[in-house]
Amino acid sequence: MQTAVLVEPTQFELQERDRPSPGPDDVLVAIHKVGICGSDIHYYEHGRIGDYVVEEPLILGHESAGEVVDVGGNVTDLAAGDRVALEPGIPCRRCAHCKRGEYHLCEDVRFMATPPHDGAFAEYVSWPADFAYELPENVSTVEGALCEPLSVGIHASRRGGVGRGDTVLVTGAGPIGLLVMEAARAAGATDVIVTDVVPEKLKLARERGADLAVDVSEKDLVDHVGEYTDGVGADVVIEASGAKSSIRSTIDAVRRGGTVVLVGLATEASVPFDVLEVIDNEIDVLGSFRYKNTYDAAVDLLADGVVDVDEIVDFTVPLTDIDRAFRRSMEPSIVKGMISIDDTLSK
Repeated sequence: MQTAVLVEPTQFELQERDRPSPGPDDVLVAIHKVGICGSDIHYYEHGRIGDYVVEEPLILGHESAGEVVDVGGNVTDLAAGDRVALEPGIPCRRCAHCKRGEYHLCEDVRFMATPPHDGAFAEYVSWPADFAYELPENVSTVEGALCEPLSVGIHASRRGGVGRGDTVLVTGAGPIGLLVMEAARAAGATDVIVTDVVPEKLKLARERGADLAVDVSEKDLVDHVGEYTDGVGADVVIEASGAKSSIRSTIDAVRRGGTVVLVGLATEASVPFDVLEVIDNEIDVLGSFRYKNTYDAAVDLLADGVVDVDEIVDFTVPLTDIDRAFRRSMEPSIVKGMISIDDTLSK
């Protein structure tokens, strides 16, 4: 089978590898679509993210969907021909976190495209059937692949307790920020404010239903939020940019007794917070890491037409053009690139 392997920073190599066989509890999936994530781009550019270092050739890609072509002997709920989205993290199922249902916090998780584990830029992937989610007929494999970033948005909204009538501020209008906005709407938020510094991304946020889109390179975010909320502040702030200035502004933009959820990864581990303001205003500051138990919800939201993910895809190219796709994905105005490995059954 053909694979795209990152052999060193900024260099992919197309390699032939043996087609895997499914284990007894696995499904063998012919991959159709794989989204290009910011973490993929970071590995491509720098060869590492924090302590995760690409020391050996690595197959990237963890936003994937395709068609089942074979199943292991113990698999009864999926069959050849089913289209599925693959949840990319496989926990150990034995540790204290897994037993508490917090499997996304498992320290022994095997996560696609996180060194040393290969990802989905390959024609076939063998994966545990428990983490393969069947797609209804009206959900494409493009949408199936984007269940992964949508899951990030669902989990962040759940962490923030977003509910009916809430005003939600989302800082950052990249793919995560835009899908956080969709998830917040689905959870009942009536007003969503989105920020960024790229005009094209703010335009897309407005087109997708943002009630207010603020260019924070030109306008003071806290002032705008104050004006929009009559001085109260947002009920929930979900920080999806990772920018230090946005992280700091969350405390001033949220209302007293409100909630701040940090999703975006800052380039530096330490960002100053006004702790006294957090205490005095009783602000809940929460982290949001990946997701748990979100894929069924993501598929349902897509099937019911509650959430739209197609419009965040700027371009789709074949696996053979993966280098060009990654270079294009690094352009500031690009929200999401997609790799098409086999589009014979999905568009």
